[in-house]
Amino acid sequence: MIKRTLYFVAISLILLSFVKERPLTAATKKDHGVADSVYLFAYFTGNGENGESIRFALSDDGYNYKALNYNEPVISSGAISSTGGLRDPHIIRGVDGKTFFMVATDMNTVKYGWNTPDSSMVLLKSKDLVHWQSSVVNIPKLFPAFAAVNRVWAPQTIYDKQKKQYMLYWSMRFGKGADKIYYAYATNDFKNIATEPKQLFFKPDSGACIDGDIVMKDGKYHLFFKTEGNGNGIRKAVSANLTSGYQLTGGVLNQTTEAVEGADVFKMINSDQWILMYDVYMKGKYQFCKSTDLEKFSVIDNEVSMDFHPRHGTVMHISAKEAKALRDHFAR
Repeated sequence: MIKRTLYFVAISLILLSFVKERPLTAATKKDHGVADSVYLFAYFTGNGENGESIRFALSDDGYNYKALNYNEPVISSGAISSTGGLRDPHIIRGVDGKTFFMVATDMNTVKYGWNTPDSSMVLLKSKDLVHWQSSVVNIPKLFPAFAAVNRVWAPQTIYDKQKKQYMLYWSMRFGKGADKIYYAYATNDFKNIATEPKQLFFKPDSGACIDGDIVMKDGKYHLFFKTEGNGNGIRKAVSANLTSGYQLTGGVLNQTTEAVEGADVFKMINSDQWILMYDVYMKGKYQFCKSTDLEKFSVIDNEVSMDFHPRHGTVMHISAKEAKALRDHFAR
């Protein structure tokens, strides 16, 4: 009897050891609130009063979105921007898995029209998606070589694995010239820019190039952007290097003849499907398209629903635990 008891104790200890040491599977990660399972949409709503403010929405499937905070701002533009307005928010999760970075255009068209007196962007950092530290970065004042710049639009962030730094990229314009996409690296505290901007993409023709969005697929960087001039619409350039060598590929990717801007590309969770969404700004609409190769896209508007009307925004994956915290905080 004693031998049999000792045998079962030994077996139990072995099984317990296995349970403790086995790696987390996808299912257990989800149970622990770690795995990505929800989509967070950061956006603004327009040029009207209070429209140039950052708002959040959530979706459990990437297709059907519900606004948080009753579609009211989740961050006060007046408190953190130089103009009192924020547009084009872009949000990512940091490589540490627990820090979030967001950037936005510092712009108030209600107050200044399209001639913003300060060409700035706002950098934000958070540990919980609710409380944010922020700073204003004024490019013309920070870099003498860019003193004549009169547009700093649609900044975005990506982690440079080789340099182990966060890279910012955005479009700028000198005088009445064409907008071009530039890049620079953020300081370690994500409060400023540490390097002088350099041109990221050299468009073959002389038309403007704005609203860049970079995603990596199959070891290549895919830069989506809005082009103006020859071939208006959303186009794409591809490179094996993050900061150089982008070559224009294919034709116009948007699936409408209406004017569009603010392209954002995100991958569906646990799927080989990608979503390209963009702002059909003259019609007050948003269009969603799907693809598996980032070359051919098909419209899926009939599968998408939103209880709000977004302008230029971005989608990021978050965990169920993070989504619950947002819903609890904003009471919706």
